Amino acid sequence: MRRPPADILITAVLAAYGVYVASYIPALLIPPAAALLLTGRVLEAVFAFASAAGVWTGRRWASQTILALGLTIAAMWLIEAFVLGLVAYLQAIAVAVLVVVVCVFSARYVKSHHHPAHSL
Repeated sequence: MRRPPADILITAVLAAYGVYVASYIPALLIPPAAALLLTGRVLEAVFAFASAAGVWTGRRWASQTILALGLTIAAMWLIEAFVLGLVAYLQAIAVAVLVVVVCVFSARYVKSHHHPAHSL
């Protein structure tokens, strides 16, 4: 089955992001790391890998996991800024909005181009 280049790109970016985020998890297991950071990074990694697998296999639910990933990333940026004080407020707001916009467009693309033969 030939996959469109956009599907390959989206899958590669999602998988790479999953590996990137998962690389933080071992360091967050050492105290006194915030449990909120650990939980958020685990959710990001799970949603990124699930989204990559869903896009690659053409599953119908892939668009929903992309949206969940975007919301999780945006929430983590806002938590890191407003709750934990780790990043600047305006930067966190800008990144959160950008992530949500990119994920919404990616999810719409994936939803409109999913492969019905592989959908569950």
